[in-house]
Amino acid sequence: MLYEVSRADLPVHCPMPNMSLWNSHPRVYIPVAEQGEARCPYCGALYVLKD
Repeated sequence: MLYEVSRADLPVHCPMPNMSLWNSHPRVYIPVAEQGEARCPYCGALYVLKD
């Protein structure tokens, strides 16, 4: 799963509010601003900073 996020979305956390409840896991903050992209350690979703 790939999610494009903007600086306005920071801080980014996974799961996002629009994710299905069955796909839920403990909330973890994703350090996408540091490298421009980062993966969730639980589900492997890739978050990419688009701006």
